[in-house]
Amino acid sequence: MIENKKILIVEDEVKVATFIKKGLQTQNFDAEVAETGSDAKRFFDDGSFDLIILDIGLPDMSGLEVCEYVRQKNTKIPILMLTALGSVADKLSGFEVGTDDYVVKPFDFMELLVRVKALLKRTNEVEQPSEKLQEADLELDLKEKVARRQGRVVELTAKEFSLLEYLMINRGRVVSKADIAEKVWDINFDTGTNFIEVYVNYLRNKVDKGFSNKLIHTIVGMGYMLKNK
Repeated sequence: MIENKKILIVEDEVKVATFIKKGLQTQNFDAEVAETGSDAKRFFDDGSFDLIILDIGLPDMSGLEVCEYVRQKNTKIPILMLTALGSVADKLSGFEVGTDDYVVKPFDFMELLVRVKALLKRTNEVEQPSEKLQEADLELDLKEKVARRQGRVVELTAKEFSLLEYLMINRGRVVSKADIAEKVWDINFDTGTNFIEVYVNYLRNKVDKGFSNKLIHTIVGMGYMLKNK
């Protein structure tokens, strides 16, 4: 059941925060509101939340800073970013610090609700007790959410981990940009943007840089493949 989950709403616009809180409560969610980044950090430290709805434009600090703070302490809690900035660069900034999804203002509450339920459903899925993915000297521990290459931890953001997990699950197969957009970001791929290439490059720099054996390959005109040469 995803109802009765506890959600932290970080939003300084009182009308927007109240609108979201009341809407969530009609769906049997428990919701609390923090109006500043400082309050959000304190609420997070003091409470136990199942999801965070986080405005990027807060009066005392950026929501990106709050997201980084949360991710340092909890890599699994879903974070849904609210932003009035809808450019690819703005979205990438959110994903880079560990945001799981975003909604651009102004938004329809039903769209927000669908995103919230999708994130909670994803985190409710039962994980295998000690499932690991392996390719050459690259290991992905799905339980601990840790990537290692030659035994050394590879520091990844939440989205980079999800992208690497998808590539490793499909190792030896070509995956298209549309596949990645749908399976990793839950969105339809916009051919006018390059955020998939940007994220693959982020991942490649962390996973392959400094190693003679490259594992992430670009298949020109088709997509990407993770394989051991």
